[in-house]
Amino acid sequence: MNKDNVITNVEEFKFEPIKGYPMLNWKGKRPYTSTQYYPAQLKESYGHEKDNWMNKIFWGDNLQVMSHLLKEFRGKVDLIYIDPPFDSKANYQKTIKLKSKSVKNDLNSFEEIQYTDMWSNDEYLQFMYERLILIRELMSERGSIYIHCDWHKNHYLRSICDEIFGADNFRNEIIWSYFGFKRSTTKKFPQKHDTILSYSKTKEYYWDVQYTPHSDEYISRFKKDENGRLYRDDVNPTGGGARVIYLDEVPGNIVDSVWSDIPPVNPVAKERQNYPTQKPEKLIERIILASTKPGDLVFDCFMGSGTTQIVALKNNRKFIGNDINYGAVQIATKRVLEYLNNSEGDKPGFNVLNVNNYDIFKNPVEAKELLKEALEIQPLRKVDLFDGEKDGYLVKIMPVDRIATKADLNEIIANLDYKTLEQRQKDNPNKFTENILLVCMGHEADLAATLKKEIPYKVNVEVVDILRDRANLEFKRDSEALIEIEKNELIIKNFYPMNLLQKLSIMKENVEDWKELVESVMIDWNYDGVILEPAEVDIPSKKEFVTGKYQIPEGAGTIRVKITDLLSESLEVNIENE
Repeated sequence: MNKDNVITNVEEFKFEPIKGYPMLNWKGKRPYTSTQYYPAQLKESYGHEKDNWMNKIFWGDNLQVMSHLLKEFRGKVDLIYIDPPFDSKANYQKTIKLKSKSVKNDLNSFEEIQYTDMWSNDEYLQFMYERLILIRELMSERGSIYIHCDWHKNHYLRSICDEIFGADNFRNEIIWSYFGFKRSTTKKFPQKHDTILSYSKTKEYYWDVQYTPHSDEYISRFKKDENGRLYRDDVNPTGGGARVIYLDEVPGNIVDSVWSDIPPVNPVAKERQNYPTQKPEKLIERIILASTKPGDLVFDCFMGSGTTQIVALKNNRKFIGNDINYGAVQIATKRVLEYLNNSEGDKPGFNVLNVNNYDIFKNPVEAKELLKEALEIQPLRKVDLFDGEKDGYLVKIMPVDRIATKADLNEIIANLDYKTLEQRQKDNPNKFTENILLVCMGHEADLAATLKKEIPYKVNVEVVDILRDRANLEFKRDSEALIEIEKNELIIKNFYPMNLLQKLSIMKENVEDWKELVESVMIDWNYDGVILEPAEVDIPSKKEFVTGKYQIPEGAGTIRVKITDLLSESLEVNIENE
């Protein structure tokens, strides 16, 4: 990358041909036959290696994260579970709540959007198509994938998977039927299940039959022999004479493709993270135990609160996790770290990395609104392909947490109103038919030129690069902290997460105890200036506070303090131990 944040030379990966038929078509369907390598930066490291392995959590667009992973892990991932967007036409929110009510205001909680699940035209299908192709490239020859979905798009996803993996590698359509309050607000049966589609890469996939315990009714059919063993001798499976069956020789009931024995995450469950769409550990555990053995590698590129990572760790599998939402990365990091700190036995640690190192925005949903405000982008009268209008230009905000690539232009190319452009060119052949402004965070070379070339009419395309122009923009206010060293103790005297306080409508002077605004404190006593390796980890329970005072060990040098607030936003500061 050069000084203008433009990609100049990258490594390319070409994909194996997809399986073929049947094939689903949609407006703007584009082949996806290769990708380029994207660099990743190691930001944090927890624990130690075991057997030359550290688990990994990535923050970034999973298309670019998987492109990064191809270099080392192509054909090496044994199981992939994903819980991708369902195209449910909803915003998913997390409740942010203070740990006590000592703050002087009337608002002690609010809803924070974690991600949005609304898609235009066939953007969703192309989004999933490209990611499933990359997933297939990462899968080992005995690997499997489980795709969690529901009625919104499961029929489309199955057709796409038949094309990519081959219909003969379809394994299961699992029905997860969960209980809950039923209400009928429409003229149809209430929706009460999700679908999990399972495919393998080849016929040589790993499989371990799963069982559920015998019911009390079944056990009651057995009687004790003289040694106390439970048996029954009235079984006649083949039509011949009865034979003796001992209960301890029958492993249980074979799990079939309808799972009604696993409830959703209970509101008061210990595993609950208050993250929208969080799935229960038992659900993921059944999948991991059926399709992997200890030591295998499990990957989830829509990891959310980190359930897949936790279950993999508990069952001695290696994991790689990835999410585009920084809040999800923070929650998963905290969750895995808490488990490691409280578990017995020698478990591998994990690294936290991000792709392309662009961390102006932590929440992609909030990013567009921030940019619209900062750039004074005016809303359009109707929902449109574009995000607004500015000075006669239609504005398209490209992915703001990574470099904009030529592939990102495909949505525009596929969905432009070409009839209107054609008419404008007939009416005024020497004028531009449209002015388009692309807002991005770094970009590939010739991004504007590529768009002009792909549109068969005369258009004017300009690019605003946030990395280049960020000095002229005003984003969130930074958090503030007062940290001092007294008598060989590091003391956090005050902490003001300004974005959180703004959302709660709280003035700094009304904060009586900063600790109720904090989720965790992590301290690296000898920070090398690049990688945070916390030796002090203060993660209290949901209702308890961080301590705020920490004994400084001998030999401490540059101290790096990371304070994470209830929004999962962090402040990191250096303190010199002199």
